Amino acid sequence: MEFEPVIGLEVHVQLKTKSKLFCSCSTKFGAPPNSQICPICTGQPGVLPVLNKEAIHYALKLALAVGAKVNRLSIMARKHYFYPDLPKNYQISQYELPIAEGGAIEIEVNGSTKLINLTRIHLEEDAGKLVHDEKKPYSYVDFNRTGIPLLEIVSKPEIHSPEEAVAYLKTLRSIVRYLGICDGNMEEGSLRCDANVSVRPKGSSSLGVKVELKNMNSFKHVERALAFEIKRQTALLLEGKTPVQETRLYDEATQTTHPMRGKEEAHDYCYFPDPDLIEVRVSEDWIEKIREELPELPSAKKARFIKEYGLSSYEAGILVEEKPLADFFEDTVRLYAKPKAVANFILTEVLRYLNRDNISIEQTQLKPEFLAELLSLVDDGTISITIAKQQVFPEVYEKGLPPKRVVEERGLKQESSEELLRKLCEEVIKENPSEVEKYRSGKKGVLGFFVGQVMKKTGGKANPKLVNQILTELLEG
Repeated sequence: MEFEPVIGLEVHVQLKTKSKLFCSCSTKFGAPPNSQICPICTGQPGVLPVLNKEAIHYALKLALAVGAKVNRLSIMARKHYFYPDLPKNYQISQYELPIAEGGAIEIEVNGSTKLINLTRIHLEEDAGKLVHDEKKPYSYVDFNRTGIPLLEIVSKPEIHSPEEAVAYLKTLRSIVRYLGICDGNMEEGSLRCDANVSVRPKGSSSLGVKVELKNMNSFKHVERALAFEIKRQTALLLEGKTPVQETRLYDEATQTTHPMRGKEEAHDYCYFPDPDLIEVRVSEDWIEKIREELPELPSAKKARFIKEYGLSSYEAGILVEEKPLADFFEDTVRLYAKPKAVANFILTEVLRYLNRDNISIEQTQLKPEFLAELLSLVDDGTISITIAKQQVFPEVYEKGLPPKRVVEERGLKQESSEELLRKLCEEVIKENPSEVEKYRSGKKGVLGFFVGQVMKKTGGKANPKLVNQILTELLEG
């Protein structure tokens, strides 16, 4: 019997508001433990929470971006459970009336697109963080994160592979970053994911026993955890056993999952409307104002890049993944109207350096006018593309220097004197009689060897097009 996985994702997006959801404490990451707390976010008796309007604004931006239905009336509710880093013993969240319902996210896997429908988007506060002492049997609680605003985006169980799950997460991450509502940093917990996984016989319409996976803070972790869990549940079913409904943790060290606790149901949390918070009412004018400020989203930008600039789906997909990189590409094309050449240089050289340094384009000293100037220097024969990549671009990237200045100061101008190059080509041919014989016996690929030797003699500055022409003429003569 063949089985198929059914996966639903619950993604928590930490909003980029300056203050917490119900108080004025800072949301800045990395502060000393318990330095950004107050009586409200630590749940002291008699305090009165006040809802952060900017968090509602951000929630509406995402709802409109994914085509969700905005509820004109939503209610903040208390979700009751005990955990050491939850000081009130309840979390303020939304249940029966969330901020938005429905909507969908289009993903692409292996060249095929698929629509993943959403159940709901709701607003809630984050819990604190436990820090475990490795030397003593103690755990410490840091409440800095307590009360930071989160959006929980709940998908329908329409994902059927770890690859689809990762594509969904990457697409959602790109959307919230384009909207400017979340930095999407999974390592810092800005974007976190829980997955509900079940396995059923292929072709069946009913769902299997659902297992919730937690503790996944990277795309790689999500993919590995889901792959293991699908394999584990499938093995149980093949043995005639039924998986237990539970919450499991992912262990990266062993790349396995293990039980954490029994899986709760909604009624276990005893939801009820928070009596300290008024209803959230959203006006039509507010919605329309937010709709007008929505940016061009990644999927629309990708389609435009393909149509307008003649890029492949692969090229456009990488360029639009991060908005600053997409903007850098377009700004460069406005100065140097050869989009394919610009895209190729960005996808090879620029991204190689960005990945090496683990930074984004806006954190560098590289400017669109510098890249446009560099490519123009190659076009007019001032430098070769090899010199551009190996000697000029590193200086431009590292020091923020204009390419022309680097070429002039380092004497990198391409050698295009036909008289000098012909003399060097003749020398190379004379020095390598056996290679000449190979070429003349039909092994034309040897030409690359001769070109390389001439380049070596000129320190890489010889005009490769002219060198090819002269060598071919001399070898064929």
